[in-house]
Amino acid sequence: MRFLFAGLAALTGLAGLTALLAQTVDGLDLEAVKRRAAEMQADAEAFAEHVRNRGDAHRGEAEELRVEGMETLRELAGTDLPAGASGPIDFDELVSGAGANASGPRGQAPQLIVFASLSMPEASLKRLIADTARARGVVVFRGFPDNSARKFTAAIAKVVEDETAGASVGIDPRLFRAFDVRAVPTYVAVSSDFDLCDGFACKTQVPPFDRLVGNVTLDYALSAFAEGRGPGAAVAGVALANLRRNEP
Repeated sequence: MRFLFAGLAALTGLAGLTALLAQTVDGLDLEAVKRRAAEMQADAEAFAEHVRNRGDAHRGEAEELRVEGMETLRELAGTDLPAGASGPIDFDELVSGAGANASGPRGQAPQLIVFASLSMPEASLKRLIADTARARGVVVFRGFPDNSARKFTAAIAKVVEDETAGASVGIDPRLFRAFDVRAVPTYVAVSSDFDLCDGFACKTQVPPFDRLVGNVTLDYALSAFAEGRGPGAAVAGVALANLRRNEP
């Protein structure tokens, strides 16, 4: 029993000596080092919190800027909106489409996309928009010509036949980047729904898709996709059925 107590006493003494040595190894005050490390960690956490708060503030400012931009577009062109062949264009709907992806639901990007430009012949653009509306797809433009909403709506008014066709028109440069579109018209049928990345400077990673570039009809492009049995065949088949069922 005395041996056990003696052993415990020796171990206790050894532990105390080790603790003492641990505080003063090679003349270093390790407790001071630990205190300084704790202070540095607290400073780092405070800095990180500051950065997070600044990020939240900038996100709020960006959203306010987006809303103000939409209101400015309405003020510029909403007062003397040009009339189309069969009725007025819903400019609010058009402007909403230009920015809806920034705050809309995830996974709601279109699966049948027709990329177009106002430089295309008027007759071709009119048919393209009407056919895409009947197929339940979207005609996408890169942006406003000369940054002018007024010029855009005036040009679209000449090629939009009715409000249904106008609702199929959108503006989104991110889709042009996502599919690396460099010529129009370009027809794209995507294999599944996907998310557009939030920023206008990023590039979306898209699922497999079919693409056809050239001055052909939408019927021709969709038929080629469906018969080719590629990744966009299913979407193209549904769109083709819609197109033909809704022909005037």
